[in-house]
Amino acid sequence: MPLPTQSTLEELDPVFAEMAAASFRPTTSGAQLPPRERTIVSLVADVCEQILGTPFELHVHAALNAGLDADDLRELLRFVSYDSGYPAALAALERLAEVEREHGLPGPTGRRHQVNADGTGSPMPATLRAEMTAIDPGFAEYMDLQSRMRADMSRISIRERALACVTVDVIYQTLEESFRIHVGRALSAGVTPDEVRAAVRATATSGMTRAWRASVVLDGLLIDLEVAA
Repeated sequence: MPLPTQSTLEELDPVFAEMAAASFRPTTSGAQLPPRERTIVSLVADVCEQILGTPFELHVHAALNAGLDADDLRELLRFVSYDSGYPAALAALERLAEVEREHGLPGPTGRRHQVNADGTGSPMPATLRAEMTAIDPGFAEYMDLQSRMRADMSRISIRERALACVTVDVIYQTLEESFRIHVGRALSAGVTPDEVRAAVRATATSGMTRAWRASVVLDGLLIDLEVAA
């Protein structure tokens, strides 16, 4: 079974296909994300919105063309599960396996990271952990666990993970505490302010008004962070 292509969209509605093709072209202004990172943004948006049909298949195909493999895709879904929610990530994992079977794509090799679910300590920033412990010690413990279980991941870079988290915030419109932390993490990982803007802009094909609101919040946040620096 061939992967869906532009011709698939044209069969459904040639006018929609023309609009979609134009919408997914890079803008002529501002920084652009490389294909691998833009695909990660698209896949994370799919997971959050549970859009696991033709768009998800197209994005899996684009991810493979951009250099990600089956193990990388699974690590991405494992990573994003604590922000997207485990049920959403599980549905995407199930669909990914179906897409691989349906289209004869290479499956995972089993390469994995150390989960460390029964360990101790927390990779979370001390100030954040103290704040959450004061609010709800049980929730702080849950956050410790989620952070610790992901600490050994290496197939998806720190930069890519930060952009994935920013994408979750835009799609869910969680544009306060977590957005500030995730934007700061992206900047610390070497993402430039213009590249953070590009990541937000890349979500516009999943909903322009959300990307619009996030762009406004991001602009003020970047000014605040620059002043703080």
